Amino acid sequence: MPDQTPRAYISFSAEINPKTTESLLAVLAQQANNGVREIYLMLSTPGGIVMSGINLYNAMRAMPFRLITHNVGNVDSIGNAVFLAGEERYASPNSTFMFHGVGFDITQAFRLEEKNLRESLGSVLSDQKRIGDIIASRTSIKARETRRLFREAQTKDVAYARANGIIHDIRDVHIPEGAPVRQLVFQR
Repeated sequence: MPDQTPRAYISFSAEINPKTTESLLAVLAQQANNGVREIYLMLSTPGGIVMSGINLYNAMRAMPFRLITHNVGNVDSIGNAVFLAGEERYASPNSTFMFHGVGFDITQAFRLEEKNLRESLGSVLSDQKRIGDIIASRTSIKARETRRLFREAQTKDVAYARANGIIHDIRDVHIPEGAPVRQLVFQR
């Protein structure tokens, strides 16, 4: 008798932040608790908070199901690490992947002194290394190349993604009739 592994489709099109991260993890945990053996995650994200993205990557890699990720638009910034959690990875023909270095926003008056400049730079470099290590471990892109991608802030097409092991193939998503689909919706 052939394996009847159930598959669920989840669509995530949002910024990666604590709220969206916890919502996606809750849905994934629910699917795991329901015995779903394979998740097909359709992903499009402008990126977001590094801490949340690393959390998603590590938690998704630990889930007890097979994860397939599919770029259905843009996978930008920390979204690349999240996308790379998939065991199988695909991209729609007109999708892109954008890489840039880590930064931080200053939203209030901020006194710049050597101590806090060093601390901020150390944090940026640490985050870039973590993201670069994920990229280097899950693709054919070497650490030196990730540093160049971060410095030059480049958007790459699907041909680059396939040639460098970011994706396994270029193809449109096909959801079979009757397959369970879950769309995460976030209020602003």
